[in-house]
Amino acid sequence: MIDRFVLGVALFVLIFVINSSTLQAQRIQQSNYSTTGYIKTNGTIQNSNYSTIGYFKSNGTIEDNSYKTIGYIKDDGTIQNANYSTVGYVKENGTVQDNNYRTLGYIKSDGTVQNASYQTLGYAKDIRKEWIAVFYFFFDF
Repeated sequence: MIDRFVLGVALFVLIFVINSSTLQAQRIQQSNYSTTGYIKTNGTIQNSNYSTIGYFKSNGTIEDNSYKTIGYIKDDGTIQNANYSTVGYVKENGTVQDNNYRTLGYIKSDGTVQNASYQTLGYAKDIRKEWIAVFYFFFDF
């Protein structure tokens, strides 16, 4: 009987650890390194107090905290609003452009986010560049 109990507890702990590690949040910081928010690996967007403010869905849909669709991320890096109008682009090299192809900023490979004048806006390491662009340049969360 004790062996089953121990096995059950061990299994529970293992499942908890696996689930916890898959939902780790990556920090979004301002240029002074203060935390602005978090994006979990499952796409949940949180503010600095860990309150959920939006979602990046696996199908490219962007939702606010009430699950209302506010935009879309297309496979080619095109960012659209809820009406499917293009609001910008995220290029493979990390360049972020508006719908008229004017450069808004850059997302460097180390997670540094810069505006068009190369001034650092913040840091978002190990987060998809499309998610970073949406957070910093296209939608207010």
